[in-house]
Amino acid sequence: MFKNKKIFVLGMARSGYEVSKLLSKYNNEILVTDKKEQDIKHIEELEELGVTFIQSDDPVSLIDSSYDLVIKNPGIRYDHPLILKAIELGIKVVNEVEVAYHFLPREVFVIAVTGANGKTTTTTLVYEFIKAMGKRVHLGGNIGYPLSQIVENVEMNDVVVLEISAQQLHDCYDFNPNVSILTNLVPVHIDFFGTYENYIDHKLRIFMNHNSKNIAIINKSNKDSYESTKDIKSNKVYFSSSEEADACIKDSAIYYNDEKIINLNEIRVKGMHNYENIMCAIIATKELGISNETIKEVLNKFTGVEHRIEFVAKINGREFYNDSKATNVKSTEIALNAFNTPTILLLGGLDRGHSFEDLKDDLTHVTHIVCYGETKDRIKEFADECKIDCTVVNILEEATKFAYNISNDGDTILLSPACASWDQFDDFEKRGDTFKETVNSLE
Repeated sequence: MFKNKKIFVLGMARSGYEVSKLLSKYNNEILVTDKKEQDIKHIEELEELGVTFIQSDDPVSLIDSSYDLVIKNPGIRYDHPLILKAIELGIKVVNEVEVAYHFLPREVFVIAVTGANGKTTTTTLVYEFIKAMGKRVHLGGNIGYPLSQIVENVEMNDVVVLEISAQQLHDCYDFNPNVSILTNLVPVHIDFFGTYENYIDHKLRIFMNHNSKNIAIINKSNKDSYESTKDIKSNKVYFSSSEEADACIKDSAIYYNDEKIINLNEIRVKGMHNYENIMCAIIATKELGISNETIKEVLNKFTGVEHRIEFVAKINGREFYNDSKATNVKSTEIALNAFNTPTILLLGGLDRGHSFEDLKDDLTHVTHIVCYGETKDRIKEFADECKIDCTVVNILEEATKFAYNISNDGDTILLSPACASWDQFDDFEKRGDTFKETVNSLE
């Protein structure tokens, strides 16, 4: 399917780079374009493999009907002029996940995780559980390792665990995980999808090729997740932190199929959102025969994932937490509810036109907001409405240093931006790294 073709890769980044390397081994003629300057070592490596790279603000001028396929970076909107031109020319548009999926050996067990929040933690937990079982397991997808990067190391009977975004699911067609997890649905990425309904439709594509042999793990207490999946063909298994379900919380413990799995006080990461992520991981890996002892062993050690309410340092009695993964308001709500100490909150980033109103009820412990980036002026207006002291700066480094300078012994300084990072950073990882570097410089 992906051999002896003429292929146009729109957007390099990690996925474009890795899928080009993969496809270069199968006698394909490949052109990669990106409007941004790229790592010269990556360009040289691709050129040695026979791949052409062109930096261009006008990729439409480079495409014609001779191309068999367009592979789109998931961060690029599907109404991009080149995508519309490709459709007009009758050229199929896919993404890196869809391509790499076709190179997996047949006897591979695929677990895919999507949802508005909790994807990264859930994906990581599933991976850690399976690794602790002693099985060969591979981690990839939106979590930072494109499937194209790992696919050639996958052998028959291995397990592949993938974090999948709605943007990736848009350009998937044959992708069909054995187990698909939908952590929750809330209105996010509306700037990309136009409407919440369209966003939900894209999330549900993770189940599009399911039948009764495939497992769908669904949040029963999240109304939109529960209602929107009623008609899918999967074998549905439910989890809930607030009501009876296949996996649920009762008597201060997590139960699955009425069997007590682990007491909450035996779990190192705290918070109801984390317990929900853990239930997803338990259900998924029980399909592979994980023991309760292995689950306990992992959860006794697991302290969370990088950039998700990650403890950074304690300096002069102030504790710093990096929650750069909070690219939407719901994620910031979750982070704020994890603390009961006086908190200085760092907010800001790309302006998607989204409202901050849903944060109002979660600011109980916030004593000061420091805002930066494209959204800083709107955040200032929101803080003024909430009668919370707010300081406006331009960049994250300024915000971090200012927060430290006004803080008191016992304060929490929390980066949980409620915005995407792309106004100042390539991704939320770089934003989180910058925050941590700035914090460590204060010592």
